[in-house]
Amino acid sequence: MQSTTSDLIITPIPAFDDNYIWCIEEAHSDSFIVVDPGDAQVVIAHALQIQKKLSAILVTHHHADHTGGIAALANHFGELPIYGPVNSPYPGLTHHIKEGDTVDVFGVAFNVMEIPGHTLDHIAYYNNQQSLLFCGDTLFLAGCGRVFEGTPEQMHHSLNKIMALPAMTKAYPTHEYSLANLEFAMAVDGNNEALKLAQKMCKEIRAEDQVTLPTRLAQESAINPFVRTHDKAVIASAERYKNQDLQSPSDVFAALRQWKNSF
Repeated sequence: MQSTTSDLIITPIPAFDDNYIWCIEEAHSDSFIVVDPGDAQVVIAHALQIQKKLSAILVTHHHADHTGGIAALANHFGELPIYGPVNSPYPGLTHHIKEGDTVDVFGVAFNVMEIPGHTLDHIAYYNNQQSLLFCGDTLFLAGCGRVFEGTPEQMHHSLNKIMALPAMTKAYPTHEYSLANLEFAMAVDGNNEALKLAQKMCKEIRAEDQVTLPTRLAQESAINPFVRTHDKAVIASAERYKNQDLQSPSDVFAALRQWKNSF
């Protein structure tokens, strides 16, 4: 399923069990760009299908399911600009970028946002004019990434930073985790009508083997417990799980993330 934004065409390339490598192309260009290519073969197959060549790679963080295909892609397509976090432990980047930098994709400028938590090097790529956000493993539909390297406080802050963007921003996460996330969100906030509707829609989408993404931030503000840590129902559920009063939204987030880890 493609989504077209102005002249940009954004297509998910499925990889592994549940990853999406996002392909960005411009209708009149003979090349395309990918975000987080963990698997080279599916990207090469996509290039043959659309009859275009890969011209750049954007990386959100260093995990192998996001970077594992880069070396083979560079070998196949020739020397490529490979953009990624300035503090990344991944050695294959050619352009190290940080908060406030911009990356040009077919004439569309993406601003770099540092959003540590899942990993310490995690970044996102955001374009305001076309309301696009490539957010890696930080924000998912109805969920968020595990906190592997950062702290719950960092992850909570990074999610708040994302949610401060305009409500109609389309977020492109890199995993199809929607049904599992919605199941957990229902355990937290089961009386939420918007959440019930999102779960029904996503079940129908997945039953047809279609992609549930992107999600809009407006939807996340209504259904995602991890970005609704001020909501009374979410706070009450987190406090029941911890069996104690929670003093801050960050504490609520940490409780929810701990709960989801074992859900």
